[in-house]
Amino acid sequence: MRGSSCRMNIAAVLNGLLVSVLAAVLWKYAKLREHAYSVEEELLLTQQSQELSQVRIDYHAALQSLQEEGTRMVCTGKMHTDRICRFNYLCYSNEAEEFVFFHSNSSVMLPNLGSRRFQPALLDLSSVEDHNTQYFNFLELPAAALKFMPKPVFVPDVTLILNRFNPDNLMHIFHDDLLPIYYTMLLYPDLDQDARLVFMEGWNEGLHFDLYRLMSNKQPLLKEQLKNFGKLLCFTKSYVGLSKMTTWYQYGFVQPQGAKANILVSGMEIRQFTRFLMEKLNVSMEESSSGEEYIVVFSRTINRLILNEAELILGLAQEFQMKTVTVSLDDHSFADIVQIISRASMLVSMHGAQLVTSVFLPRGALVVELFPYAVNPDHYTPYKTLASLPGIDLQYVAWQNTNEENSMAFPDRPWDQGGIAHLEKAEQERIMKSKEVPQHLCCRNPEWLFRIYQDTKVDIPSLIEAIRQTVKTKLNLKKVKPAIVIHPGKVRDPKCQASVQGTNEARLTVSWQIPWNLKYLKVREVKYEVWIQEQGENTYMPYILPHQNYTFSENIKPFTTYLVWIRCFFNKTLLGPFADVLVCRT
Repeated sequence: MRGSSCRMNIAAVLNGLLVSVLAAVLWKYAKLREHAYSVEEELLLTQQSQELSQVRIDYHAALQSLQEEGTRMVCTGKMHTDRICRFNYLCYSNEAEEFVFFHSNSSVMLPNLGSRRFQPALLDLSSVEDHNTQYFNFLELPAAALKFMPKPVFVPDVTLILNRFNPDNLMHIFHDDLLPIYYTMLLYPDLDQDARLVFMEGWNEGLHFDLYRLMSNKQPLLKEQLKNFGKLLCFTKSYVGLSKMTTWYQYGFVQPQGAKANILVSGMEIRQFTRFLMEKLNVSMEESSSGEEYIVVFSRTINRLILNEAELILGLAQEFQMKTVTVSLDDHSFADIVQIISRASMLVSMHGAQLVTSVFLPRGALVVELFPYAVNPDHYTPYKTLASLPGIDLQYVAWQNTNEENSMAFPDRPWDQGGIAHLEKAEQERIMKSKEVPQHLCCRNPEWLFRIYQDTKVDIPSLIEAIRQTVKTKLNLKKVKPAIVIHPGKVRDPKCQASVQGTNEARLTVSWQIPWNLKYLKVREVKYEVWIQEQGENTYMPYILPHQNYTFSENIKPFTTYLVWIRCFFNKTLLGPFADVLVCRT
Protein backbone atom coordinates (compact mmCIF):
# COMPACT_ATOMS: atom_id res chain seq x y z
CA MET A 1 0.00 0.00 0.00
CA ARG A 2 2.76 2.36 0.91
CA GLY A 3 4.53 1.71 -2.47
CA SER A 4 1.31 2.28 -4.40
CA SER A 5 0.65 5.56 -2.58
CA CYS A 6 4.20 6.71 -3.33
CA ARG A 7 3.77 5.94 -7.05
CA MET A 8 0.49 7.95 -7.06
CA ASN A 9 2.19 10.93 -5.42
CA ILE A 10 5.01 10.87 -8.00
CA ALA A 11 2.44 10.78 -10.82
CA ALA A 12 0.57 13.71 -9.33
CA VAL A 13 3.80 15.68 -9.01
CA LEU A 14 4.74 14.87 -12.61
CA ASN A 15 1.24 15.90 -13.79
CA GLY A 16 1.53 19.13 -11.87
CA LEU A 17 4.95 19.84 -13.35
CA LEU A 18 3.65 19.06 -16.82
CA VAL A 19 0.71 21.44 -16.38
CA SER A 20 3.02 24.15 -15.05
CA VAL A 21 5.46 23.72 -17.94
CA LEU A 22 2.58 23.72 -20.43
CA ALA A 23 1.09 26.83 -18.82
CA ALA A 24 4.48 28.54 -18.91
CA VAL A 25 4.91 27.61 -22.57
CA LEU A 26 1.41 28.84 -23.38
CA TRP A 27 2.02 32.08 -21.43
CA LYS A 28 5.34 32.54 -23.21
CA TYR A 29 3.65 31.85 -26.54
CA ALA A 30 0.90 34.36 -25.74
CA LYS A 31 3.47 36.93 -24.74
CA LEU A 32 5.43 36.26 -27.92
CA ARG A 33 2.21 36.60 -29.94
CA GLU A 34 1.41 39.84 -28.12
CA HIS A 35 4.92 41.15 -28.69
CA ALA A 36 4.82 40.10 -32.34
CA TYR A 37 1.47 41.85 -32.74
CA SER A 38 2.86 44.95 -31.02
CA VAL A 39 5.94 44.92 -33.25
CA GLU A 40 3.75 44.35 -36.32
CA GLU A 41 1.48 47.26 -35.28
CA GLU A 42 4.51 49.45 -34.61
CA LEU A 43 5.96 48.59 -38.02
CA LEU A 44 2.61 49.41 -39.63
CA LEU A 45 2.39 52.75 -37.83
CA THR A 46 6.00 53.48 -38.76
CA GLN A 47 5.12 52.64 -42.36
CA GLN A 48 2.16 55.03 -42.18
CA SER A 49 4.51 57.73 -40.86
CA GLN A 50 6.86 56.98 -43.76
CA GLU A 51 3.94 57.37 -46.18
CA LEU A 52 3.47 60.87 -44.77
CA SER A 53 7.14 61.75 -45.01
CA GLN A 54 10.50 60.52 -46.25
CA VAL A 55 11.96 61.49 -42.87
CA ARG A 56 12.69 58.31 -40.93
CA ILE A 57 11.28 58.02 -37.43
CA ASP A 58 12.01 55.72 -34.50
CA TYR A 59 8.40 54.91 -33.67
CA HIS A 60 9.08 53.40 -30.25
CA ALA A 61 11.20 56.40 -29.17
CA ALA A 62 8.56 58.85 -30.43
CA LEU A 63 5.77 57.03 -28.59
CA GLN A 64 7.81 56.86 -25.40
CA SER A 65 8.58 60.58 -25.65
CA LEU A 66 4.88 61.40 -26.06
CA GLN A 67 3.89 59.18 -23.14
CA GLU A 68 6.58 60.44 -20.78
CA GLU A 69 6.98 64.08 -21.80
CA GLY A 70 3.55 64.86 -23.22
CA THR A 71 2.93 67.90 -25.39
CA ARG A 72 5.08 71.02 -25.10
CA MET A 73 4.00 74.47 -26.28
CA VAL A 74 5.78 77.84 -26.31
CA CYS A 75 4.14 80.85 -27.98
CA THR A 76 5.11 84.35 -29.03
CA GLY A 77 2.68 87.28 -28.90
CA LYS A 78 0.54 88.70 -26.12
CA MET A 79 -2.90 88.34 -27.70
CA HIS A 80 -4.61 85.69 -29.80
CA THR A 81 -4.41 88.08 -32.75
CA ASP A 82 -0.59 88.19 -32.80
CA ARG A 83 0.27 84.78 -31.38
CA ILE A 84 2.20 81.96 -33.08
CA CYS A 85 2.86 78.77 -31.11
CA ARG A 86 5.54 76.10 -31.44
CA PHE A 87 4.54 72.59 -30.36
CA ASN A 88 6.28 69.32 -29.77
CA TYR A 89 3.88 66.38 -30.04
CA LEU A 90 0.69 68.26 -30.77
CA CYS A 91 -1.83 65.60 -31.77
CA TYR A 92 -4.98 65.64 -33.88
CA SER A 93 -7.93 63.27 -33.43
CA ASN A 94 -9.68 62.60 -36.73
CA GLU A 95 -12.53 61.07 -34.75
CA ALA A 96 -13.16 64.21 -32.65
CA GLU A 97 -11.83 66.61 -35.33
CA GLU A 98 -9.92 68.36 -32.54
CA PHE A 99 -6.30 69.00 -31.68
CA VAL A 100 -5.18 67.36 -28.43
CA PHE A 101 -2.65 68.52 -25.84
CA PHE A 102 -1.39 65.59 -23.71
CA HIS A 103 -0.35 66.53 -20.18
CA SER A 104 2.48 64.86 -18.29
CA ASN A 105 4.81 65.94 -15.52
CA SER A 106 7.18 67.23 -18.22
CA SER A 107 4.63 69.14 -20.31
CA VAL A 108 5.14 72.83 -21.04
CA MET A 109 2.32 75.28 -21.81
CA LEU A 110 3.42 78.89 -22.25
CA PRO A 111 1.46 81.04 -21.96
CA ASN A 112 -0.57 79.09 -19.42
CA LEU A 113 -3.82 80.99 -19.82
CA GLY A 114 -6.25 78.67 -18.06
CA SER A 115 -9.81 79.44 -19.14
CA ARG A 116 -8.64 82.68 -20.78
CA ARG A 117 -7.55 80.42 -23.61
CA PHE A 118 -11.22 80.38 -24.66
CA GLN A 119 -11.68 84.17 -24.62
CA PRO A 120 -12.02 83.86 -27.54
CA ALA A 121 -9.16 81.55 -28.59
CA LEU A 122 -5.49 80.71 -28.20
CA LEU A 123 -4.67 82.16 -31.62
CA ASP A 124 -5.88 82.91 -35.14
CA LEU A 125 -5.16 80.12 -37.62
CA SER A 126 -5.42 82.63 -40.48
CA SER A 127 -3.75 85.98 -41.11
CA VAL A 128 -7.24 87.55 -41.16
CA GLU A 129 -7.43 89.12 -37.73
CA ASP A 130 -9.93 87.98 -35.11
CA HIS A 131 -12.35 86.20 -37.46
CA ASN A 132 -14.49 83.76 -35.50
CA THR A 133 -14.21 81.04 -38.17
CA GLN A 134 -10.40 81.08 -37.92
CA TYR A 135 -9.82 80.44 -34.20
CA PHE A 136 -7.49 77.69 -32.95
CA ASN A 137 -7.67 75.76 -29.70
CA PHE A 138 -7.13 72.25 -28.40
CA LEU A 139 -8.61 69.67 -26.04
CA GLU A 140 -6.57 68.46 -23.06
CA LEU A 141 -5.98 64.90 -21.85
CA PRO A 142 -3.52 63.24 -19.47
CA ALA A 143 -0.80 61.33 -21.28
CA ALA A 144 -2.01 58.22 -19.44
CA ALA A 145 -5.13 58.31 -21.65
CA LEU A 146 -2.96 57.20 -24.57
CA LYS A 147 -3.23 53.62 -23.22
CA PHE A 148 -6.92 53.61 -24.10
CA MET A 149 -6.69 55.38 -27.44
CA PRO A 150 -5.73 54.25 -30.95
CA LYS A 151 -1.98 54.09 -31.40
CA PRO A 152 -0.79 57.42 -32.85
CA VAL A 153 0.74 57.90 -36.27
CA PHE A 154 3.63 60.36 -36.05
CA VAL A 155 4.30 63.09 -38.60
CA PRO A 156 8.09 63.50 -38.47
CA ASP A 157 8.22 66.62 -40.69
CA VAL A 158 8.41 70.09 -39.20
CA THR A 159 4.93 71.39 -40.02
CA LEU A 160 3.24 74.77 -40.33
CA ILE A 161 -0.44 74.41 -39.43
CA LEU A 162 -2.79 77.13 -40.66
CA ASN A 163 -6.07 78.02 -42.34
CA ARG A 164 -6.28 79.31 -45.87
CA PHE A 165 -8.89 82.07 -45.91
CA ASN A 166 -10.33 81.73 -49.41
CA PRO A 167 -8.25 79.56 -51.76
CA ASP A 168 -10.47 80.27 -54.79
CA ASN A 169 -9.68 84.01 -54.80
CA LEU A 170 -6.26 85.30 -55.92
CA MET A 171 -6.31 88.38 -53.70
CA HIS A 172 -6.99 86.25 -50.65
CA ILE A 173 -4.41 83.66 -51.74
CA PHE A 174 -1.64 86.25 -52.00
CA HIS A 175 -2.59 88.68 -49.26
CA ASP A 176 -3.94 86.28 -46.62
CA ASP A 177 -1.97 83.08 -47.32
CA LEU A 178 1.16 83.10 -49.47
CA LEU A 179 2.81 86.29 -48.20
CA PRO A 180 2.13 85.43 -44.52
CA ILE A 181 3.32 81.85 -45.09
CA TYR A 182 6.53 83.09 -46.70
CA TYR A 183 7.41 85.48 -43.89
CA THR A 184 6.28 83.12 -41.12
CA MET A 185 8.68 80.55 -42.56
CA LEU A 186 11.46 83.15 -42.53
CA LEU A 187 10.78 83.80 -38.85
CA TYR A 188 11.67 80.23 -37.85
CA PRO A 189 14.81 78.64 -39.37
CA ASP A 190 13.48 75.07 -39.18
CA LEU A 191 10.46 76.06 -41.31
CA ASP A 192 12.61 75.62 -44.39
CA GLN A 193 11.79 74.25 -47.84
CA ASP A 194 11.51 70.75 -46.36
CA ALA A 195 8.78 71.78 -43.95
CA ARG A 196 5.21 70.57 -44.49
CA LEU A 197 2.17 72.85 -44.77
CA VAL A 198 -1.05 71.56 -43.21
CA PHE A 199 -4.29 73.35 -44.11
CA MET A 200 -7.04 72.91 -41.52
CA GLU A 201 -9.85 75.13 -42.84
CA GLY A 202 -11.58 72.22 -44.58
CA TRP A 203 -11.59 73.53 -48.18
CA ASN A 204 -10.63 71.32 -51.10
CA GLU A 205 -7.50 72.17 -53.09
CA GLY A 206 -9.10 75.14 -54.84
CA LEU A 207 -8.34 76.73 -58.21
CA HIS A 208 -4.72 77.72 -57.53
CA PHE A 209 -3.33 74.92 -55.36
CA ASP A 210 -0.14 74.86 -57.43
CA LEU A 211 0.76 78.24 -55.91
CA TYR A 212 0.69 76.72 -52.42
CA ARG A 213 2.91 73.87 -53.64
CA LEU A 214 5.60 76.42 -54.44
CA MET A 215 6.05 77.28 -50.76
CA SER A 216 7.65 73.95 -49.82
CA ASN A 217 9.30 70.94 -51.44
CA LYS A 218 6.65 68.72 -49.85
CA GLN A 219 3.05 68.26 -50.85
CA PRO A 220 0.74 70.29 -48.56
CA LEU A 221 -1.80 68.29 -46.57
CA LEU A 222 -5.51 69.10 -46.44
CA LYS A 223 -7.66 68.45 -43.38
CA GLU A 224 -9.63 65.79 -45.24
CA GLN A 225 -6.45 63.90 -46.13
CA LEU A 226 -5.45 63.47 -42.48
CA LYS A 227 -8.13 60.78 -42.14
CA ASN A 228 -6.14 58.54 -44.47
CA PHE A 229 -3.30 58.19 -41.98
CA GLY A 230 -5.03 57.01 -38.83
CA LYS A 231 -7.40 58.01 -36.06
CA LEU A 232 -4.77 59.85 -34.02
CA LEU A 233 -2.06 61.89 -35.72
CA CYS A 234 0.81 63.44 -33.74
CA PHE A 235 3.05 66.16 -35.17
CA THR A 236 6.53 65.75 -33.69
CA LYS A 237 7.29 69.45 -34.24
CA SER A 238 4.83 72.04 -35.50
CA TYR A 239 4.19 75.76 -35.67
CA VAL A 240 0.60 76.94 -35.51
CA GLY A 241 -0.62 80.30 -36.81
CA LEU A 242 0.59 82.95 -39.23
CA SER A 243 2.39 86.26 -39.00
CA LYS A 244 0.12 89.20 -39.87
CA MET A 245 2.99 91.63 -40.48
CA THR A 246 2.64 91.51 -44.28
CA THR A 247 -1.10 92.26 -44.54
CA TRP A 248 -2.17 95.75 -45.61
CA TYR A 249 -5.96 95.47 -45.94
CA GLN A 250 -8.99 94.62 -43.81
CA TYR A 251 -12.13 93.29 -45.50
CA GLY A 252 -14.85 95.02 -43.55
CA PHE A 253 -15.96 92.46 -40.96
CA VAL A 254 -16.09 95.02 -38.13
CA GLN A 255 -15.98 98.34 -40.00
CA PRO A 256 -16.21 99.16 -43.72
CA GLN A 257 -13.29 97.72 -45.64
CA GLY A 258 -10.12 99.73 -46.13
CA ALA A 259 -6.39 99.93 -45.47
CA LYS A 260 -5.26 98.56 -42.12
CA ALA A 261 -4.71 101.19 -39.47
CA ASN A 262 -1.16 100.02 -38.75
CA ILE A 263 0.56 98.73 -41.88
CA LEU A 264 3.89 97.08 -41.07
CA VAL A 265 4.98 95.89 -44.52
CA SER A 266 6.72 97.86 -47.25
CA GLY A 267 7.07 97.26 -50.96
CA MET A 268 10.62 96.01 -50.41
CA GLU A 269 9.37 92.92 -48.55
CA ILE A 270 6.62 92.31 -51.11
CA ARG A 271 9.09 92.51 -53.98
CA GLN A 272 11.40 90.06 -52.19
CA PHE A 273 8.48 87.64 -52.02
CA THR A 274 7.64 88.12 -55.70
CA ARG A 275 11.26 87.35 -56.63
CA PHE A 276 11.00 84.10 -54.66
CA LEU A 277 7.77 83.19 -56.42
CA MET A 278 9.12 84.04 -59.88
CA GLU A 279 12.11 81.79 -59.27
CA LYS A 280 9.79 78.97 -58.24
CA LEU A 281 7.67 79.54 -61.37
CA ASN A 282 10.80 79.57 -63.55
CA VAL A 283 9.91 83.06 -64.74
CA SER A 284 12.83 85.08 -66.02
CA MET A 285 13.49 88.29 -64.11
CA GLU A 286 15.67 89.77 -66.82
CA GLU A 287 14.36 92.58 -68.99
CA SER A 288 13.04 91.64 -72.43
CA SER A 289 15.82 91.50 -75.03
CA SER A 290 13.70 93.59 -77.39
CA GLY A 291 13.22 96.31 -74.78
CA GLU A 292 9.70 96.88 -76.12
CA GLU A 293 7.30 98.51 -73.66
CA TYR A 294 3.68 97.44 -73.68
CA ILE A 295 0.34 97.70 -71.89
CA VAL A 296 -1.53 94.71 -70.43
CA VAL A 297 -5.31 94.57 -70.22
CA PHE A 298 -6.42 91.86 -67.78
CA SER A 299 -9.51 90.33 -69.34
CA ARG A 300 -12.34 88.85 -67.27
CA THR A 301 -14.40 86.23 -69.10
CA ILE A 302 -17.33 85.36 -66.82
CA ASN A 303 -18.55 88.48 -65.05
CA ARG A 304 -17.65 92.15 -64.55
CA LEU A 305 -16.79 92.28 -68.23
CA ILE A 306 -15.41 95.17 -70.27
CA LEU A 307 -18.05 95.28 -73.02
CA ASN A 308 -15.89 97.24 -75.46
CA GLU A 309 -12.59 95.54 -74.69
CA ALA A 310 -11.34 95.50 -78.30
CA GLU A 311 -12.08 99.23 -78.63
CA LEU A 312 -10.29 99.88 -75.31
CA ILE A 313 -7.18 97.99 -76.44
CA LEU A 314 -7.06 99.99 -79.68
CA GLY A 315 -7.60 103.29 -77.84
CA LEU A 316 -4.77 102.64 -75.38
CA ALA A 317 -2.41 101.52 -78.11
CA GLN A 318 -3.09 104.64 -80.18
CA GLU A 319 -2.91 107.09 -77.29
CA PHE A 320 0.35 105.79 -75.81
CA GLN A 321 1.88 104.44 -79.05
CA MET A 322 2.52 101.13 -77.36
CA LYS A 323 1.67 97.52 -78.05
CA THR A 324 -1.35 96.45 -75.97
CA VAL A 325 -1.96 92.79 -75.08
CA THR A 326 -4.54 90.89 -73.04
CA VAL A 327 -4.14 88.16 -70.45
CA SER A 328 -6.78 86.10 -68.68
CA LEU A 329 -6.86 83.35 -66.10
CA ASP A 330 -8.76 81.16 -68.56
CA ASP A 331 -6.35 81.45 -71.49
CA HIS A 332 -2.95 81.72 -69.80
CA SER A 333 -1.05 79.74 -67.21
CA PHE A 334 -0.26 81.67 -64.08
CA ALA A 335 3.46 81.56 -64.90
CA ASP A 336 2.74 83.08 -68.34
CA ILE A 337 0.64 85.84 -66.74
CA VAL A 338 3.48 86.67 -64.33
CA GLN A 339 6.02 86.70 -67.16
CA ILE A 340 3.91 89.10 -69.25
CA ILE A 341 2.99 91.44 -66.37
CA SER A 342 6.53 91.53 -64.99
CA ARG A 343 7.70 93.42 -68.10
CA ALA A 344 4.64 95.64 -68.65
CA SER A 345 4.52 99.41 -68.31
CA MET A 346 0.81 99.53 -67.50
CA LEU A 347 -1.77 97.07 -66.17
CA VAL A 348 -5.45 97.86 -66.83
CA SER A 349 -8.21 95.80 -65.22
CA MET A 350 -11.67 95.91 -63.75
CA HIS A 351 -11.70 95.83 -59.96
CA GLY A 352 -11.17 92.24 -58.87
CA ALA A 353 -8.85 89.69 -57.32
CA GLN A 354 -6.77 89.38 -60.51
CA LEU A 355 -5.34 92.86 -59.81
CA VAL A 356 -3.17 91.40 -57.04
CA THR A 357 -0.88 90.35 -59.90
CA SER A 358 0.23 94.00 -59.93
CA VAL A 359 2.80 92.91 -57.33
CA PHE A 360 4.77 91.52 -60.31
CA LEU A 361 4.83 94.82 -62.23
CA PRO A 362 8.26 96.45 -62.62
CA ARG A 363 9.07 99.53 -60.60
CA GLY A 364 7.51 102.68 -61.99
CA ALA A 365 4.68 100.87 -63.79
CA LEU A 366 1.10 102.12 -63.68
CA VAL A 367 -1.90 100.26 -62.24
CA VAL A 368 -5.24 101.34 -63.74
CA GLU A 369 -8.27 100.02 -61.83
CA LEU A 370 -11.71 100.30 -63.44
CA PHE A 371 -14.86 100.45 -61.30
CA PRO A 372 -18.47 99.76 -62.40
CA TYR A 373 -21.27 102.29 -62.10
CA ALA A 374 -22.22 103.39 -58.55
CA VAL A 375 -19.11 101.77 -56.99
CA ASN A 376 -17.01 104.50 -55.36
CA PRO A 377 -13.27 103.78 -55.83
CA ASP A 378 -12.48 105.49 -52.51
CA HIS A 379 -14.41 102.79 -50.63
CA TYR A 380 -12.61 99.75 -52.12
CA THR A 381 -8.86 100.28 -52.03
CA PRO A 382 -6.84 97.03 -51.68
CA TYR A 383 -4.83 97.71 -54.84
CA LYS A 384 -4.56 101.46 -54.32
CA THR A 385 -3.18 100.71 -50.84
CA LEU A 386 -0.77 98.16 -52.31
CA ALA A 387 0.45 100.63 -54.95
CA SER A 388 1.02 103.30 -52.29
CA LEU A 389 3.24 101.18 -50.03
CA PRO A 390 6.71 102.71 -49.65
CA GLY A 391 9.23 100.87 -51.79
CA ILE A 392 6.69 99.22 -54.10
CA ASP A 393 7.28 102.08 -56.58
CA LEU A 394 4.01 101.78 -58.52
CA GLN A 395 1.72 104.50 -59.83
CA TYR A 396 -2.04 104.15 -59.51
CA VAL A 397 -5.12 105.50 -61.29
CA ALA A 398 -8.75 104.69 -60.50
CA TRP A 399 -11.49 105.21 -63.08
CA GLN A 400 -15.23 104.91 -62.35
CA ASN A 401 -18.08 104.53 -64.83
CA THR A 402 -20.40 107.47 -64.07
CA ASN A 403 -22.84 106.82 -66.92
CA GLU A 404 -25.53 104.27 -66.04
CA GLU A 405 -26.27 103.76 -69.75
CA ASN A 406 -22.78 102.25 -70.08
CA SER A 407 -23.59 99.63 -67.48
CA MET A 408 -25.31 96.24 -67.73
CA ALA A 409 -26.71 94.74 -64.51
CA PHE A 410 -28.06 91.23 -63.91
CA PRO A 411 -30.89 91.34 -61.35
CA ASP A 412 -32.05 87.79 -62.17
CA ARG A 413 -28.76 86.05 -61.45
CA PRO A 414 -28.19 84.16 -58.16
CA TRP A 415 -27.67 86.48 -55.17
CA ASP A 416 -23.94 85.74 -54.94
CA GLN A 417 -23.49 86.87 -58.55
CA GLY A 418 -25.32 90.16 -58.08
CA GLY A 419 -28.91 89.02 -58.40
CA ILE A 420 -31.61 90.87 -56.41
CA ALA A 421 -34.78 89.01 -57.54
CA HIS A 422 -35.00 87.36 -54.11
CA LEU A 423 -35.51 90.75 -52.41
CA GLU A 424 -38.77 92.60 -51.78
CA LYS A 425 -39.90 94.61 -54.79
CA ALA A 426 -39.45 97.94 -53.00
CA GLU A 427 -35.87 97.02 -52.04
CA GLN A 428 -35.11 95.99 -55.63
CA GLU A 429 -36.38 99.35 -56.90
CA ARG A 430 -34.37 101.26 -54.29
CA ILE A 431 -31.16 99.46 -55.26
CA MET A 432 -31.72 100.01 -58.98
CA LYS A 433 -32.31 103.74 -58.46
CA SER A 434 -29.30 104.20 -56.18
CA LYS A 435 -26.44 106.33 -57.53
CA GLU A 436 -23.75 105.03 -55.13
CA VAL A 437 -23.35 101.96 -52.96
CA PRO A 438 -23.23 103.15 -49.33
CA GLN A 439 -20.31 101.94 -47.26
CA HIS A 440 -21.13 98.57 -45.74
CA LEU A 441 -19.76 95.56 -43.90
CA CYS A 442 -18.63 92.34 -45.55
CA CYS A 443 -19.84 90.18 -47.19
CA ARG A 444 -23.43 89.82 -48.44
CA ASN A 445 -24.62 93.35 -48.98
CA PRO A 446 -27.04 92.93 -51.95
CA GLU A 447 -26.54 96.46 -53.30
CA TRP A 448 -22.77 96.00 -53.38
CA LEU A 449 -23.06 92.63 -55.13
CA PHE A 450 -25.60 93.97 -57.62
CA ARG A 451 -23.31 96.82 -58.65
CA ILE A 452 -19.92 95.11 -58.53
CA TYR A 453 -21.08 92.31 -60.88
CA GLN A 454 -22.20 94.76 -63.58
CA ASP A 455 -20.57 94.66 -67.00
CA THR A 456 -19.17 98.00 -68.15
CA LYS A 457 -18.67 99.84 -71.41
CA VAL A 458 -15.59 101.93 -70.70
CA ASP A 459 -15.71 105.58 -71.77
CA ILE A 460 -12.27 105.65 -73.36
CA PRO A 461 -11.74 109.45 -73.55
CA SER A 462 -12.50 109.88 -69.83
CA LEU A 463 -10.24 106.95 -68.96
CA ILE A 464 -7.34 108.36 -70.99
CA GLU A 465 -7.89 111.75 -69.36
CA ALA A 466 -7.67 110.12 -65.91
CA ILE A 467 -4.45 108.33 -66.90
CA ARG A 468 -2.98 111.52 -68.35
CA GLN A 469 -3.45 113.32 -65.04
CA THR A 470 -0.83 110.91 -63.65
CA VAL A 471 1.23 110.24 -66.77
CA LYS A 472 1.86 113.61 -68.42
CA THR A 473 4.16 112.47 -71.21
CA LYS A 474 5.15 109.24 -72.95
CA LEU A 475 5.22 106.20 -70.72
CA ASN A 476 8.80 105.34 -69.82
CA LEU A 477 8.37 103.89 -66.42
CA LYS A 478 10.72 100.98 -65.91
CA LYS A 479 13.89 102.94 -65.12
CA VAL A 480 12.91 103.68 -61.53
CA LYS A 481 15.55 102.62 -59.04
CA PRO A 482 14.42 101.15 -55.72
CA ALA A 483 14.31 103.80 -53.05
CA ILE A 484 15.91 102.49 -49.87
CA VAL A 485 14.46 104.22 -46.83
CA ILE A 486 17.13 104.97 -44.20
CA HIS A 487 16.46 106.79 -40.94
CA PRO A 488 19.03 108.83 -39.03
CA GLY A 489 20.54 107.47 -35.84
CA LYS A 490 20.73 109.34 -32.54
CA VAL A 491 22.62 112.63 -32.46
CA ARG A 492 25.89 112.12 -30.58
CA ASP A 493 27.50 113.89 -27.67
CA PRO A 494 24.61 116.28 -26.81
CA LYS A 495 25.62 119.03 -24.37
CA CYS A 496 24.06 122.07 -22.79
CA GLN A 497 25.59 125.15 -21.17
CA ALA A 498 23.70 127.84 -19.29
CA SER A 499 24.50 131.44 -18.47
CA VAL A 500 22.54 133.89 -16.34
CA GLN A 501 22.48 137.50 -17.59
CA GLY A 502 20.57 138.94 -14.64
CA THR A 503 17.69 138.28 -12.31
CA ASN A 504 15.25 137.96 -15.24
CA GLU A 505 17.42 136.88 -18.15
CA ALA A 506 19.24 133.66 -18.97
CA ARG A 507 20.59 131.78 -21.98
CA LEU A 508 20.76 128.09 -22.76
CA THR A 509 23.27 126.86 -25.37
CA VAL A 510 22.68 123.36 -26.76
CA SER A 511 25.08 121.53 -29.08
CA TRP A 512 25.49 118.02 -30.50
CA GLN A 513 27.33 115.98 -33.13
CA ILE A 514 25.72 114.52 -36.24
CA PRO A 515 24.34 110.95 -36.14
CA TRP A 516 27.07 108.37 -36.79
CA ASN A 517 25.41 106.97 -39.95
CA LEU A 518 25.03 110.40 -41.56
CA LYS A 519 28.69 110.53 -42.57
CA TYR A 520 28.10 107.52 -44.85
CA LEU A 521 24.93 108.87 -46.49
CA LYS A 522 24.04 111.30 -49.23
CA VAL A 523 21.01 113.12 -47.88
CA ARG A 524 19.24 116.00 -49.57
CA GLU A 525 18.10 117.78 -46.39
CA VAL A 526 19.19 117.35 -42.78
CA LYS A 527 17.55 119.17 -39.90
CA TYR A 528 17.22 118.81 -36.14
CA GLU A 529 14.26 118.95 -33.80
CA VAL A 530 14.80 120.27 -30.27
CA TRP A 531 12.26 120.17 -27.46
CA ILE A 532 12.80 122.27 -24.33
CA GLN A 533 10.62 121.69 -21.29
CA GLU A 534 10.73 123.38 -17.92
CA GLN A 535 10.96 120.68 -15.30
CA GLY A 536 7.58 120.09 -13.67
CA GLU A 537 5.61 121.57 -16.57
CA ASN A 538 3.46 119.60 -19.04
CA THR A 539 4.22 121.67 -22.14
CA TYR A 540 7.39 122.05 -24.14
CA MET A 541 8.82 124.45 -26.72
CA PRO A 542 9.66 122.78 -30.08
CA TYR A 543 12.29 124.11 -32.50
CA ILE A 544 13.36 123.01 -35.99
CA LEU A 545 17.02 123.90 -36.57
CA PRO A 546 19.46 123.50 -39.50
CA HIS A 547 22.63 123.58 -37.37
CA GLN A 548 24.16 121.62 -34.46
CA ASN A 549 24.66 124.51 -32.09
CA TYR A 550 22.09 127.02 -30.92
CA THR A 551 21.64 129.45 -28.07
CA PHE A 552 18.10 129.90 -26.70
CA SER A 553 17.12 133.01 -24.74
CA GLU A 554 13.41 133.42 -25.38
CA ASN A 555 11.33 132.05 -22.47
CA ILE A 556 14.51 130.86 -20.69
CA LYS A 557 14.40 131.79 -17.01
CA PRO A 558 17.35 131.99 -14.60
CA PHE A 559 17.80 129.45 -11.79
CA THR A 560 15.49 126.96 -13.54
CA THR A 561 15.97 123.33 -14.59
CA TYR A 562 15.16 122.43 -18.19
CA LEU A 563 14.82 119.05 -19.92
CA VAL A 564 16.09 119.01 -23.52
CA TRP A 565 15.43 116.39 -26.21
CA ILE A 566 17.20 116.41 -29.61
CA ARG A 567 16.71 114.31 -32.72
CA CYS A 568 17.70 114.42 -36.38
CA PHE A 569 15.44 114.01 -39.40
CA PHE A 570 16.09 113.56 -43.12
CA ASN A 571 14.11 115.01 -46.02
CA LYS A 572 11.32 116.38 -43.79
CA THR A 573 9.76 113.00 -42.91
CA LEU A 574 12.43 110.45 -41.95
CA LEU A 575 12.64 110.88 -38.18
CA GLY A 576 15.43 109.50 -36.03
CA PRO A 577 15.28 108.62 -32.32
CA PHE A 578 15.67 111.21 -29.58
CA ALA A 579 19.02 111.24 -27.82
CA ASP A 580 19.05 110.72 -24.06
CA VAL A 581 17.41 113.64 -22.32
CA LEU A 582 19.67 116.49 -21.20
CA VAL A 583 19.07 118.03 -17.79
CA CYS A 584 20.20 121.66 -17.90
CA ARG A 585 20.10 124.20 -15.07
CA THR A 586 20.43 127.92 -15.67
